Amino acid sequence: MTTLSNKVAIVTGASSGIGWATAKMFAQEGARVVVTARRQTELDRLVEEIMAAGGQAIAIAGDVKDEAAAKRVVDTAVHHYGGLDIAFNNVGVVGEPGPVQDQSVAAWHDILDTNLTSAFLGAKYQVPAMIARGSGSLIFTGSFVGHTAGMPGMAAYAASKAGLVGLAQVLAAELGPKGIRANAILPGGTDTPASITNAPGAGPDVLAFVEGLHALKRMAKPEEIARSVLHLASDASSFITGTALLVDGGVSITRT
Repeated sequence: MTTLSNKVAIVTGASSGIGWATAKMFAQEGARVVVTARRQTELDRLVEEIMAAGGQAIAIAGDVKDEAAAKRVVDTAVHHYGGLDIAFNNVGVVGEPGPVQDQSVAAWHDILDTNLTSAFLGAKYQVPAMIARGSGSLIFTGSFVGHTAGMPGMAAYAASKAGLVGLAQVLAAELGPKGIRANAILPGGTDTPASITNAPGAGPDVLAFVEGLHALKRMAKPEEIARSVLHLASDASSFITGTALLVDGGVSITRT
């Protein structure tokens, strides 16, 4: 039997990177997956790959900042697959780096809304579906930034990611008696399209710098982060809740 056999999962931010890799891994492990992001074309391609490999998936395009979209994703999971067991609230943006005094209020709100408020909206509708199921696992993508490191120019990002840890802890305390767990993963540098190392104009020096920050002297592959999410989604982590799990290649403890 596969790890997530008979489970139903939602993955947000699934059109690339960690979300894409996790959705595929969930499906490979037997879950029926509802994937969401803003880009319908990429989501459709993901669903095609999952189904071609024998999995089950449905794509729902939408903006995670939209409460109606958050509800629609959960309604789709319940209507098509009968319920909800796992929710990986993964969407996140870095925003334009810069000192606090130069940050516009609009830019601040956009990052907080995308990274933190979207997770609240997701949980708002995911939790009742899990309560109806009798158990569940909520997982959020935080960051070592705002937890073990303060990186200049990233105030809004750090605040939003730190907020996700607090949200997960409160949800864990509230929902533990109902058999629902809540945790956050805190990835280190990961080779995704959104990574600074893949930004326009980023050369080998940027990659070398980012890799050098980590104890392992490299960045993660999305699949490596996805495996940590799979662990928290599965019964292998049945006594883990309220945790901020560093999956950071040692960036939090490295000073060389």
